Amino acid sequence: MGQPAAPDDWSKVSSIFNPCLLIPVFNHGPGFRDTIAELAPLGLACIAVDDGSDAEGRAIIDSVAAAHAWIRLLRRSHNGGKGAAIKEGLRLANDCGYSHVLQIDADRQHDCADIERFLHEARLHPDAFIVGAARFNESVPPIRRFARGITHFWVRINTLSFDIEDSMCGFRVYPVAQVTPLLRDPRVGNRMDFDIEILVRAHWAGHTFINIPTNVDYPVSGVSHFRLVCDNILISAMHARLFFGMLLRFPALLWKRRRR
Repeated sequence: MGQPAAPDDWSKVSSIFNPCLLIPVFNHGPGFRDTIAELAPLGLACIAVDDGSDAEGRAIIDSVAAAHAWIRLLRRSHNGGKGAAIKEGLRLANDCGYSHVLQIDADRQHDCADIERFLHEARLHPDAFIVGAARFNESVPPIRRFARGITHFWVRINTLSFDIEDSMCGFRVYPVAQVTPLLRDPRVGNRMDFDIEILVRAHWAGHTFINIPTNVDYPVSGVSHFRLVCDNILISAMHARLFFGMLLRFPALLWKRRRR
């Protein structure tokens, strides 16, 4: 597709289908540089959100952004969490007039070869949330598999459906017009709980989902900021909060399920 070009005016980008990339970054080091190198041939503009990296991390991010005019860099003064960074990037994409945002991590876990397939589905189904369904190799820690299984169970309970195959995969396409109103809810989490919660609330709002299997790798040199204890507690509290939200919506969710 060739080298991407920077928009002439980031504040005025409009098209029926006009996607951009969104990458939350926090001290990902060379992984961010390698990810950008893989994304460059796609020809898409990219919003990178530095979520309060340290001096070394900022230096790498700055050098990468300076070398690629198609990257719009947002810098947060302090680390607010992955969710907070994604929210800020989504709001900018909305302000700039992008129709869709493809979210991908900066640690090279995700298979960039699947991006065109994700965007193809988004073009065919412009109102749908296109969600990666992770297919892991032996690199994934067993505790991560176990934790994901618990989350999958609770997401099915809280949506009364199997519509969302993998709510924890950060490789997905958001339809901007559909996701932006959900960001106004202050209860939506700002850390690792965001990826899960935003999809559950999108389901409650009546949006549709397309799940796409995608290979996910945990590189030996990769950088993960998942806090095993703190983030699992945060996610558990989120599931409990969503459960009570589901109870309030139970009649409507059940009616929706029966009408299918």
